[in-house]
Amino acid sequence: MNIESIFSENDIRKVISTYGDTVYKIAFSYCKSHADAEDIYQDVFTKYFQHAVMFESKTHEKAWLIRVTINCSKSFLRSSWHKRIILLKDYQEEAVFMEDNNDLLNAVLELPMKYREVIHLYYYEGYSTKEIASILNRRDTTIRTQLQRGRDILKLKLKEDLSYE
Repeated sequence: MNIESIFSENDIRKVISTYGDTVYKIAFSYCKSHADAEDIYQDVFTKYFQHAVMFESKTHEKAWLIRVTINCSKSFLRSSWHKRIILLKDYQEEAVFMEDNNDLLNAVLELPMKYREVIHLYYYEGYSTKEIASILNRRDTTIRTQLQRGRDILKLKLKEDLSYE
């Protein structure tokens, strides 16, 4: 089945312009590499257009894309190809996409994954804890706890960084 037969070029551009930034940022938050995030980005949108899923709403569509992005990112990180690569470069250079506060971004990227994904979805994507729980298939209380612990870790890390300057 050809993608063009289901989606017009305008449809493709609209979906990518609407959700592309979100997909890319989530992928980058997992893999910490622009090249790998771009690969995941392409995989996610390929899946989107191949499956031609009918969504109940724009919220459902965005949640589906976030879930697929998280799954693709986790699969990438588990892949034998990725495990063989030794990343020698400092990923701080890769953090250009959020220039407004690189110290904060670097601190978020250093968080353990369970806190990083919750912080990202809450602060950067604007989801409520209840929505995040639904997306990640976790309990709402778990999300609130992870969000608080992530904030606490960030607070300590940022205080440490300020005291060394």
